[in-house]
Amino acid sequence: MNGTGKVVCVTGAAGYIASWLVKLLLQRGYTVRATVRDPADPKKTEHLHALDGADERLQFFEADLLKEGSFDDVVEGCEGVFHTASPFHYNITDPQVDLIDPALKGTLNVLASCAKASVKKVVITSSMAAVEHNGRPKTPDVVVDETWFSIPEICEKSKLWYPLSKTLAEEAAWKFSRDNGINMITINPGMVIGPLLQPTLNTSTATILNLINGSSTFPNSSVRWVHVQDVAMAHILAYELPSATGRYCLVERVAHYSEIVKIIHGLHPALELPAKCADDKPFIPIYQVSKDKVKSLGIEFISLETCIKETIESLKEKGFVSF
Repeated sequence: MNGTGKVVCVTGAAGYIASWLVKLLLQRGYTVRATVRDPADPKKTEHLHALDGADERLQFFEADLLKEGSFDDVVEGCEGVFHTASPFHYNITDPQVDLIDPALKGTLNVLASCAKASVKKVVITSSMAAVEHNGRPKTPDVVVDETWFSIPEICEKSKLWYPLSKTLAEEAAWKFSRDNGINMITINPGMVIGPLLQPTLNTSTATILNLINGSSTFPNSSVRWVHVQDVAMAHILAYELPSATGRYCLVERVAHYSEIVKIIHGLHPALELPAKCADDKPFIPIYQVSKDKVKSLGIEFISLETCIKETIESLKEKGFVSF
């Protein structure tokens, strides 16, 4: 589809996924209204200004997730809105303030602005974190799909604050969109890795940096991995395809950290990598995530090996690691 003449909005445009989304939308000819907290901060905008088509078709707007009406002006006149702005970090002091309020209130504020402006379609960046924390066992023969929903009480009891923030935000978004007649889709990616466009290190690519930066152990955890370019493209295809509906899980592969270390060793045999697990318990089992629905968008996943290779190349290029 050609985006020429079409105006769309990307919230939190300076973020990891959002930066790629802006890049690919500009490539397709869209005019992009990008919201950032501080348009005067070069760390937030310089890498976006440098994108092909940015001079002609990228406009910056200041917006605050927690301020009602903050997105009214930016979404007015937009055909579509991509809401990606939502904090993702582990070092938090107050889960409500640091994660839950920005995710939940921010999503509802953006949707309220979309309802006022009669935006045709809204694509929200959710997460596998809002899919899989429901107490059901996850073993190699289990296939997680879009019908799974995380349960807030389980997230809260386990102090899984980021999954709780994404679960509450998605639940509220579905209710609001139904009540207000908004055509909404959610994209639910796993751990997103691949090249960084922004100059700052983000939480998901830091998982790879931690393994190559002298760590003595790897976590006993099985993680669902996906390439950032696939995630950004899924947003666009979900927006462009009239048949797209509901939620889309995005995971190329579920792999234990021990497998990630093996892949890195194959790529960079001279690197000193963690040789043992952080605990002596049995490895957390892997499981499967269905690709059936997302393939209907036309996504053919970039392999985990390529994801890791490109992440490490990008971390080197950006100066986060040298070897």
